[in-house]
Order: sequence, then C-alpha cells, then structure tokens
Amino acid sequence: MAGTGTGTGTGTGTGASASARAGGRRDSGGSGAGRAAALARLLHRDCSRLLELYKERETFLCEVTMSKERIVAPSASLGRLPADEQLRHLHSALQQCLGLLEDVIRREKEEFGTDGSSEYGRMQNTVKDRLGHLLGSTKLLLVAGDATATLTPAPEVTDGLEKGSSFGLKLWTYRVLQELIHWTLSASQTLHSLQSQREKEAPKAARRGRRGKGRMRK
Repeated sequence: MAGTGTGTGTGTGTGASASARAGGRRDSGGSGAGRAAALARLLHRDCSRLLELYKERETFLCEVTMSKERIVAPSASLGRLPADEQLRHLHSALQQCLGLLEDVIRREKEEFGTDGSSEYGRMQNTVKDRLGHLLGSTKLLLVAGDATATLTPAPEVTDGLEKGSSFGLKLWTYRVLQELIHWTLSASQTLHSLQSQREKEAPKAARRGRRGKGRMRK
C-alpha cells in the first residue's frame, strides 16, 4: 500500500450546524444527554448495518485478517477521565470519524464511480448526516457543562492509501467502518453515563439556586 494521504475532512455536516442553531439554550439537566445518547444508539445500529452491506458487496473480506489497531485513538483512557473530559475526547474522535467517512465516500466515487444510489450508498449518507447531528449535540453538551469549554481541533489521520491500490482502499474502508462502530458504541455508553450524572446533579443545582436567591432578598 504505497503512498501517503490524509483523511482531512473535519466538517460536521449540515446536521451539526442545524443542531447548533436549534440548541441555543443550555441544558444543565440530563435531557440533552439523553437525546444525544438515543441518537448515538441509532447511529451505532446504522453503522453496523453499513458494515454488513459492505461485507455483502466485498465478499473477500471474510478471508482477510484485519489490523485491530485503532485508527482514531484518544490521548487518554476515557474511563479514567471526568465525564466532561470524556465528552471532549469523544467529540474529537467523532469529528475524526466524520472526516474519515467523508474521505472514503469521495475516494470510492473517484475510484469506483459510486453515486450513492445503492442501499450501501444511501446508508453511507444516512450515517454521515446522523454523525453530523451527533457532533452538534455533543458540542452543545460541552457548552452546557462548561461555558468556557473550547474544542480541540481534530488531528489529521494518515491512511497511507491516497496513491495506493483499489484493493488497499477497500481494506481501508473496512477499517473506517469498524472505527465508526467502535466510536458510536462508545458515544452511546458515555452519553448514557453523562445523562445519569446530570440528572442527579440537576436537583442539587436547583436547590443552590433557590438558596442564593433567598440570600439576595434578605
């Protein structure tokens, strides 16, 4: 697999911008995290279906042993981080996944002439759109958790296949789809935990707010 290339797409899609416009209100409770977790579960199901469709199309994959090394790797173990830090790392990972998927779609079109009209192509677009929505949702949750939060730009991911063979591109696509499955499952689990945490914290925050107002009246 000669050559080097980068999956540089970091756009969050139209779904992300729509979510950002719709979510001007901060959600300090768990409802926003709950909606995002539900979206992540749906997206994980779609990603699993997308991989099934790809394996049906590329039947040789059942005979190939693929690398288990992560393409998108967080800088720290998510389980050891506070919830808001987990969310920040998760957002960065999902952003990289979207860039990888957009790059795969572009290169498949250039290499194989795909037009998105097949069931596989339609599912690709569904995953891309929903991933954009999920990115918008996680961004809003970061702002809700910390008004001063800043997002770390997603790093470039090098696949080494920009000038490689068609076979190499097919193997890379398979790895990207596996990455999507991994990170959407991680998103579902992390967002579910965040939902539970924020639901527990919301009554305490409300009581502190009432006490503060009482002192001001005195």
